[in-house]
Amino acid sequence: MYKAIAGIALCLCLESMAVAGESPQFRGPYRDGRFEEQGLLKVWPENGPALLWVATGLGNGYSSPSIAGKKIYVPGMVDETTAGIFILNLDGVIERTIPVGPETEDTQAPGPRSTPTVDGDFLYMLSGLGEVYCLHIPSGEKKWTVNILERFSGSNIMYTLAESLLVDGDRVICTPGGPDAGLASLDKHTGETIWTTKGFGDPASYCAPIIYTHNGRRLLFTETANYLVCTDAEDGTFLWKMEHPTRDGIHAVTPIYMDGLVYYTGGYEAESGAVRLSEDGSSFEKAWQDNLLDCQHHGVVLHEGYLYGTSHMRGNHLVCIEMKTGKVMWKATEVRQGVVEYADGMLYVYEGPSRGIVHLVKATPESFQHAGQFRVTEGNGRHWAHPAFANGVLYIRHGDALMAYDIRDKS
Repeated sequence: MYKAIAGIALCLCLESMAVAGESPQFRGPYRDGRFEEQGLLKVWPENGPALLWVATGLGNGYSSPSIAGKKIYVPGMVDETTAGIFILNLDGVIERTIPVGPETEDTQAPGPRSTPTVDGDFLYMLSGLGEVYCLHIPSGEKKWTVNILERFSGSNIMYTLAESLLVDGDRVICTPGGPDAGLASLDKHTGETIWTTKGFGDPASYCAPIIYTHNGRRLLFTETANYLVCTDAEDGTFLWKMEHPTRDGIHAVTPIYMDGLVYYTGGYEAESGAVRLSEDGSSFEKAWQDNLLDCQHHGVVLHEGYLYGTSHMRGNHLVCIEMKTGKVMWKATEVRQGVVEYADGMLYVYEGPSRGIVHLVKATPESFQHAGQFRVTEGNGRHWAHPAFANGVLYIRHGDALMAYDIRDKS
């Protein structure tokens, strides 16, 4: 179902706008919660930005929407046991649905959790049951599927897999958590195995892997159930691991890199801090430790040398930390635990799992500066999906509903 809120002309003009930025994968174009949007509101009206439209009937799920090529891709349940990809246009109309296969029935969070990665005419997604799907978008056909738990002898985890796949060149990188395949790389055209990472036997967790370049060397980072892990991004060679225990092996926050430092965190009062890489990245030493920001699964963003995130069991508030030193710049109890993302000088914090309040906060280390808020009232279930931005529009998925908000500054 599609419900228009604002004027039809306003919705239709989004189709013809020049692309100001897309969000083809989890947490934006760089997988780090930063979006290259410009010309956005710096203060919201009293009731928040204008709601353009609401699309409903997307099924249960906690995946974020991916936006690419003037289409929106939202995973959701098409019936009680089968997941699919709902494809919408920029007016919020569901144009078609591609069924993909069985999905987790975990009672805590039923439905898809992995955010699809769109790469040209193909879409890649991981089910909670370990199935990697490569879909040809124009035809709706599965080009290939691989169950990474079966192929690499991995075991599923407490709340089942939720990793968002990393497409790197001709490879799809995933985390099977197998005894000889902690990480694996698949040929994105065929699904054949290119390499596996040996050297650490640890189950997967819920983290989305990421690649950073350090002194000319491309390094792959992720969190498994018990470790912060670093490998060579080209061939998967294991370089090092750091013990990082947390409750039930729940790690869902992607590591962050800046000038040879790698930031890590975790919920349930897990240790947070930064390690300093050696010249070639093949070893590390601890740089600093933080006892305030234990981010559970809502993401931390880096902007101009400062980290912004929300704590879980260490105060449940928004925190700003200097990346270089670990110095706490400020903390704000006005904003509770939630997803934190960045666009055009501002932080967007989507509180969950039950509050559903979206805050606009200036991204500055000087002080906490609140610039507006509104409550998400459409949809169902927990507020866990990470928002996405494209073309001056904020997209928020809440259960079976997707909302589009106009956040452009038209003054």
